[in-house]
Amino acid sequence: MTADLITTVTMAFRLRSILQNKGAQRAAGAAGAAATTAALGAGAVAFASDDVVHATELPWEHLGLFSSYDCGGLRRGFQVYKQVCATCHSLERIHYRELVGVTHSTDELVEMASEVDVIDGPNDEGEMFDRPGKLTDPLPSPYSNPEAGRAANGGALPPDLSLMVKARHAGQDYLFHLLTGYMDPPAGKPMMPGLYYNPYFPGGAIAMPPPLNDGGVEYEDGTPSTISQQAKDVIEFLNWCAEPEADTRKKEAAKYMAVLAFTALMTGYYKRFKWAPYKTRSISYIKPN
Repeated sequence: MTADLITTVTMAFRLRSILQNKGAQRAAGAAGAAATTAALGAGAVAFASDDVVHATELPWEHLGLFSSYDCGGLRRGFQVYKQVCATCHSLERIHYRELVGVTHSTDELVEMASEVDVIDGPNDEGEMFDRPGKLTDPLPSPYSNPEAGRAANGGALPPDLSLMVKARHAGQDYLFHLLTGYMDPPAGKPMMPGLYYNPYFPGGAIAMPPPLNDGGVEYEDGTPSTISQQAKDVIEFLNWCAEPEADTRKKEAAKYMAVLAFTALMTGYYKRFKWAPYKTRSISYIKPN
């Protein structure tokens, strides 16, 4: 009876080990199949960002720690925006008064604002009326409402450019390559009617036609208005629109750093002055007789 019991227990352990080995093999096989499926699935996923050329970093002078905006470039950039971009895009966060001393003088901006009719009111009779613009008014929008903008552009609403530089990754670099990167589509890249090929735009198809042309803007200072020059100037102006306080922030930071450096030096000097007698003194103990 004892021998039969031992034999039965031994067979039970063997069967258990066999089943455990098969279960481990099945689990490993399932894990391998899952990993293979995941790898194949990941390789089959197509992202919109895969069909795009990423902008390279450009040496923008106004981004340096001790550099500032070029007022001449800002004036040219505003001219490009006014003559080219303003036909579709707005700058609703910028007012005429904010441009005083940056791109134009007060008299120039007062005259420029007065050329625009602004809907104001209501008057004493409860009716809206038109009046000449003034410095406190924002720059005019090309469309009275978003629906009008979509209707004029085939259903696509041109975005506001007030914060466009900060709203895009690598804002200045991306916008420069976008404005100067229009080209014919490569072979095998079909384009729908009304779309233009730009490799820097996600998907490669953009509804905005090429906005810049060589000589399309006649600069007041005689600067050659090449496509790259127009793109550089208008992007610097849009950068100012997104961060008009950048120059002031750099000046204040320089003051703060100078004060912190002076405070650190005075703290170190006071520490040495205060503790030097204690660190250099010598204490002697004389055994009494």
